[in-house]
Amino acid sequence: MARTRALLTETEREQIAGEQSDKRKYEAVSRARRRVNEELTKDVALLEEHHPDLLAELREVVCDG
Repeated sequence: MARTRALLTETEREQIAGEQSDKRKYEAVSRARRRVNEELTKDVALLEEHHPDLLAELREVVCDG
C-alpha cells in the first residue's frame, strides 16, 4: 500500500529540515501554513459535524505532543 501524506510531502519535510535551499524552505513553510489555516480548518469543521470520533483521534495525535 502506498504511503500518503498528512500535512507535508516528503520533499517538504526535507526542505523544512534544511536539506535544500533557504528559498525552498520558505516556500515549503508557506505551503504548510496555508494548509493549516485554510484546508485543515475546513477538515476539522467537517469532522466535527460528521465524524466526531475521528476528530477526537486527530486531536489526540496533534494535542498530546
